[in-house]
Amino acid sequence: MGQPIASAIPVPQGRSHNPLLGVAAILLGSFIVGFDTRLFGVGLPDLRAAFGLTFDEGAWLNTVATAPQIILAPAVVWLATVFGLRRVMVGPSLVYVAISLGIPFVRDYHTLLMLHFVHGLLLGVFIPAVIMVVLSTLPKPWWIVALAIYSFRLAFTSNAGVAVADYYAQHAGWQWLYWQGAVSALVMLLLTWLGMPDRPVDRALLGKADWGGMMLFGTGLALIFAGLDQGNRLDWFESGTVSALLIGGLVLFALFFVNEAVVAEPWATAKVLYSRNFSLVMLAIAAYMATSLSNVMLVPNFLTLVGGFRPDEAGALMLSHVALPLFVTVPVAVYLLYRIDARIVAIVGFIAFAVAAWMGTGLTHAWRADDFALLALVQSVGQGFTFTALLIFALANASPTQGVAIIAYIQMMRLDVLALMTSGMATWLRLSEQIHSHLIGLHVQAGDVEVTQFLARLTKRFLDHGAAETAQARAALTLSGLVRREANVLSLIDGFNIAFWAALIGLLLIALMRAAPPGPLTPQRQARP
Repeated sequence: MGQPIASAIPVPQGRSHNPLLGVAAILLGSFIVGFDTRLFGVGLPDLRAAFGLTFDEGAWLNTVATAPQIILAPAVVWLATVFGLRRVMVGPSLVYVAISLGIPFVRDYHTLLMLHFVHGLLLGVFIPAVIMVVLSTLPKPWWIVALAIYSFRLAFTSNAGVAVADYYAQHAGWQWLYWQGAVSALVMLLLTWLGMPDRPVDRALLGKADWGGMMLFGTGLALIFAGLDQGNRLDWFESGTVSALLIGGLVLFALFFVNEAVVAEPWATAKVLYSRNFSLVMLAIAAYMATSLSNVMLVPNFLTLVGGFRPDEAGALMLSHVALPLFVTVPVAVYLLYRIDARIVAIVGFIAFAVAAWMGTGLTHAWRADDFALLALVQSVGQGFTFTALLIFALANASPTQGVAIIAYIQMMRLDVLALMTSGMATWLRLSEQIHSHLIGLHVQAGDVEVTQFLARLTKRFLDHGAAETAQARAALTLSGLVRREANVLSLIDGFNIAFWAALIGLLLIALMRAAPPGPLTPQRQARP
C-alpha cells in the first residue's frame, strides 16, 4: 500500500525531449472537458434557439453530448499504456477540432445528434490520463501540485462557466461555445506532439485485453447516465425510456462485475472496492458532489428563478466570489497537504460547505446578489479544499496493483455519480416546490377576506395604470406568481438543508477513515517542491 500508484501503470521507456509539455497537454485537456461540458449545459437555451430545436430535442441533445464521455473514459489509461498516449490523443484531438468547428453550421437534427455523440466520445479521451501522466512524468515533490491543478479545473469551470457562456451568447457569438474547445484542442495537440513519446505498441499486453469488461463498464455507465439525465424531465420510472436506460445500464454494469470475476486478466478488478479507505473516500466524493450543488445549482437557481437576475448577473457572482477565489484557496490547500493529513484538509472543506449551506437556509425572496457574497466565499473554501484533499487521499491509499482500476472508478464518480446527485437534487426541488405551492395555496382561498382585500389592491393598482380590461386577471396572475415565488424559495431552502446534511455525512465518512500509509502523497515522507 505504501508504493506509489504510478508503479501500477506501465510507463513508456522512451521519453520525448519535452516531457513537461506532455503534462501541460493533458492538464489542458482536463480544462477543455470541464469548460466544454459546462458551457454546453449553460448555453443550451441559446443553442436551442440557434438550431431551431424544441425543448425535448434540446434535452436529448444535451444527453447525447455528455453520456458518450463515459464509454471510452474508463479505458483510456489502459489504451494509453498499450498504444502510447501520443497515438491515443493526437487522432481524437484532430477529429474533435474538426467537429467543434463544423457543428455551428449544421441544422439537421439527426446530424447534430450524431456529431454531438462523437464529440462527447472524444471528450472522454482527454481527461482520464491526467493522473497517469502526472505520476509517471513529474518528480514526486510536484505530484500534489499537478493533481491540485487537475482538481481545480472541476470547481473553476463549474463556477466560471456561467459567465463565460453568457459572454459568448451576448457578445462573441454562440458559436464560441464550440470554437473555444477547438482552439484549446489545437494547443493541446501541439503540446502532445512535442511532449509525449512515440513508442511501439505493447503487443503482449494487447493480447491480454479485457475487451468485454471495458465495453460492459463503459456502455453500462453511459446508459445509466442517460437515464439519470432524462429522469427528472420524464418523471423517472413513469417513462418507459428512462426505465429501459436505467435497467439496461444496471444489468450491463452487473455483468461487468461478473466478467471481472471470471476473466484471467481483469481490466478494472472490483477488488479495489474492498479497501476500506478507498470505498470510504469514494463515498466522501459523492457527499462532496451533493453538498457542492449548493453553489453549482442552488445559488444560480435562486438568482434566476426568484431574484429575476439575468444569467450574466448570476454568472458574475459565481465568477467573482467562487471561481476567482479558488486561485487562493487551492494553493492554500496544497500548502497544507504538504504538511498535514489530507483528511484534515478535507474536514475543513466539508465544514466550509456545511457553514455555507446553513447560511443558505436563511434565504428569503428579498435576497439579492450581495446577500450571497459571504456565502459564496465560504463555498469557495469548500471547493478549493475538499475534492483536492479527497483525490490525494484516494491515491495515497491506492495499491500499486490496482492503479488502472482506481482511475476507472474515479471516472465513474466524475460522470455517473455527479449525474445522480444533480438529477436527484433537481427532482427534489421540483417535488418540494409542488408540495410547498400546495401548502401555501391552502392559505390562499378564494373568498378569504385577506385574499379578497389583497386582490382588490392589486386590481386597483392595474386600473390606475390603465389596464381596465385585464386588471382582475392580472391581479390573480400576480398573486399566483407570488405563491410560486415563495414555494421556490422554500424548496431552495430544502435544497440547502440537503447540502448541509451531505456535508455532515462527508465529515462522518472521514472520521471512519484510517490514516494513509506513508508514501509520496502523505506528509510523513514527501519532499516539497
